[in-house]
Amino acid sequence: MDLYEYQGKATFARFGMPVPQGEVADSVEAAVAAAGRLGYPVVVKAQVLTGGRGKAGGVRLAAGEAELTEVAGAILGLDIKGHVVHRLWIEQASAIAREYYASFTLDRTAKDHLCMLSARGGMEIEELAETDPAAIVRRHVDPLTGFTAADAAAMVAEAGIDEAARDGVASILVDLWRCYDEGDADLVEINPLILTDGGRVVALDAKVTLDDSAAFRHPEWADYANLEALDHRERLAREKGLQYVGLDGTVGVIANGAGLAMSTCDVVQQVGGSPANFLDIGGGASAEVMANALQVIATDERVRSIFVNVFGGITRGEEVGKGIAQALQEVHLDAPIVVRLDGTNAEEGRAILEGLGSARLEQRPTMLEAARRAVELAGEAAR
Repeated sequence: MDLYEYQGKATFARFGMPVPQGEVADSVEAAVAAAGRLGYPVVVKAQVLTGGRGKAGGVRLAAGEAELTEVAGAILGLDIKGHVVHRLWIEQASAIAREYYASFTLDRTAKDHLCMLSARGGMEIEELAETDPAAIVRRHVDPLTGFTAADAAAMVAEAGIDEAARDGVASILVDLWRCYDEGDADLVEINPLILTDGGRVVALDAKVTLDDSAAFRHPEWADYANLEALDHRERLAREKGLQYVGLDGTVGVIANGAGLAMSTCDVVQQVGGSPANFLDIGGGASAEVMANALQVIATDERVRSIFVNVFGGITRGEEVGKGIAQALQEVHLDAPIVVRLDGTNAEEGRAILEGLGSARLEQRPTMLEAARRAVELAGEAAR
């Protein structure tokens, strides 16, 4: 679960990190009122769950009420990478002397927690990692011993943080680890972490991704979930308990298991197509789950064909067949369906599908053949 910047900053503040004062506004009038309480100049920041806000015109300075009225009006309703701005963060402007970068995340390759720190913040960290990887100090963190003040001091020195900022950056690193560890986050990132002209070290931005599997420990997260910017497909999938990620292609993808779903998306691309989504129905999926998955896919107007790729282990083939049959009766599906069904009780499932006699449904024996046919059908529908 990704948090908006203002939610991330509230989270940082709870763990003792200094953040600029600010207020949320969802209208020009509310923005002007907030700035009146905070004092000018202020920074107006679009609250969307994507990067590149500054380049898109979603972060702007306002020195007075007239300028703020113009700026807030321009940002509200702005489309930033497909995310429409409905909410603003009005923040006291900071006098920036230096910018740094700090984060904790999970290094999935190393299967360990990872701290990253750089004396060069305020730019794309991915670009910096490619052009000058030595500028980023990396250290894996043992969860049994945690991240100590001594660890922070060593990293600050190695990263070449300015002398005036070293104590403040080290202190924030320790608090940032607590936020990551105790707060059950997958990612906590500050870019930029700044040294002000007055000598304070402040988290000027906040990027926080929470671990959904820890939600049972955090009833307060329900407030965050209600504010997430989900499109209609993702919202319906969540209501039905499905693992779904919307993409921009034309081939709807349904598979059992995250690994197979990712492989299916890859194969669709390899044969010249583009996946419209990632949808994992999980192991042991019932007929109802399969029908729900097809219902979610049916709401995507860009889908031109549907590729159902199931290798049954716990998931039984006849349940897949029943689910597709149920969906064909209950859900209006314009797109043709290509099915590759193998594994447990696959013959029974294929027999059920064959017995439907539907002109909209085809079966193929292998994943590659099914992917090619789904891409071919999507191309025909687009013409």
